[in-house]
Amino acid sequence: MKTFTSLITIVSAALIATPSFAQTSGTSPGIGTAPVGAATAPTGQPNPQEMMKQMMEMSKVNENHKLLADMNGSWNYAIKMWMNPDPNAPPQQSKGTATRKSVMNGRYVAMDVTGKMQMPGEDGKMKDVQFKGMSVEGYDNAKKKFVSSWIDNMGTGIQFSEGTYDPASKTLTFTSEIEMMPGMKMPVREVLKLTDKDHMLLEWYETHGGQEKKTMEIAYTRAGKK
Repeated sequence: MKTFTSLITIVSAALIATPSFAQTSGTSPGIGTAPVGAATAPTGQPNPQEMMKQMMEMSKVNENHKLLADMNGSWNYAIKMWMNPDPNAPPQQSKGTATRKSVMNGRYVAMDVTGKMQMPGEDGKMKDVQFKGMSVEGYDNAKKKFVSSWIDNMGTGIQFSEGTYDPASKTLTFTSEIEMMPGMKMPVREVLKLTDKDHMLLEWYETHGGQEKKTMEIAYTRAGKK
């Protein structure tokens, strides 16, 4: 009954929210899908049948979703973090694994990450701490943008990101804003280069005081490859 009620709610919203379904089916530069026309009856009121047709069109999987699915599988990663205020200090390094798989009939990709990282203990000394993280990625046909959410065991917030894909450089670029401490919001830019089918490189940039700085780099290698 809960599922049926949710479906009714979604359909009702679709019939009321005319502007949100008067857009074209979303694509990233270089990746195309057919546009969807406006849905209005002769009286100027939303046409329920056409609205439902558009809603179903907007839910279709396209080449943007396939792009994310191409990264599915098991990966090993090596991470470098530049957290020391001293610019000459070496980066903190660690390793871990990541597993990516498609969900919801290819509409999204879920990734689970496990690793270890050095964190200061109560005594102030550095110690190994298990790291767990999870993301859900997709392509929003309405926004015409890639979207992503991230959670991990080092905080209680959810990071939401939006991005675009450049087919020429095979690069996904996401932007977001995180708030690690109350009132301390920080812009973040993530650049994921799809080097080839077995390698990808993520660069993480933070903006402090108006200055952007690279603070993290993650090199992914598909499990069983070099």
